[in-house]
Amino acid sequence: MPELPEVETVCRGLAKVLPGHTISAVTMNRADMRIPFPATLGKIASSKITAIDRRAKYVLIRLSDGQTLILHLGMSGRLLIHDDNKKYTPGKHDHLVLQMDNGTSIVFNDPRRFGLADLTQTEHLEQHRLFAHLGPEPLEKGFTAAYLVEKIKSKKVAIKLAIMDQQVVVGVGNIYASEALFAAGIDPQCAANKVKPAAIKALVAAIKDVLKKAIKAGGSSLRDYVQTDGELGYFQHHFAVYDRQGQKCRDCTCPIKKTGGVQRITQGGRSTFYCPVKQG
Repeated sequence: MPELPEVETVCRGLAKVLPGHTISAVTMNRADMRIPFPATLGKIASSKITAIDRRAKYVLIRLSDGQTLILHLGMSGRLLIHDDNKKYTPGKHDHLVLQMDNGTSIVFNDPRRFGLADLTQTEHLEQHRLFAHLGPEPLEKGFTAAYLVEKIKSKKVAIKLAIMDQQVVVGVGNIYASEALFAAGIDPQCAANKVKPAAIKALVAAIKDVLKKAIKAGGSSLRDYVQTDGELGYFQHHFAVYDRQGQKCRDCTCPIKKTGGVQRITQGGRSTFYCPVKQG
């Protein structure tokens, strides 16, 4: 599933070409994805796009009519830009297409159909059912060590599961939770309320650092994710532990035959990768 860096990269790609342009047509090639398309979705044609931003793992397309188009990429979704110099030919899994006044097409492709599109009045966005329960953004000032210590002080779940809880902090998915915990030297299996404040401070810094580096690299392309121009992300080439079972972790000096290298366990139905020496 695309995580925060991938969604942020998509938003930045859209923000380069969409604001200031008007939607000339909306094409829905099916009635739904994860949820039905809004009955009024076709009516956003003639609305101007005023801004592109993100909340958690949702792409937000702000419209001049006072609404916001909410898009989520699900497990396999892609938002691709087809510019006016390349004739767009609809693909099998192109479920939603926004045609712009300059000839550009924005195509929502999603083979597994776990993505979604919804509309809401912009002034009510934070009260929308998708957002009302969400915690702070990890790259904003409100996500601090003091905040996280307070938020998890009574949580007995593993620290990795705690930082993936969207009510605690948004957007820290499976890949970046493993990478941040490695950078902070914290055992992902440790109970959240047992992690010492100094380690939490290191973890908050690591989360911010890992996410920023991943965004700079265009995200991580493991399966379906690509940027809006179809290019792959590159952060997967910089993983320290994720998807490196049995291999050395970053800057490893351990006798790997003795330690077994990076370990893989399952937490909350997801794979966790960690170094048993540096995170022991």
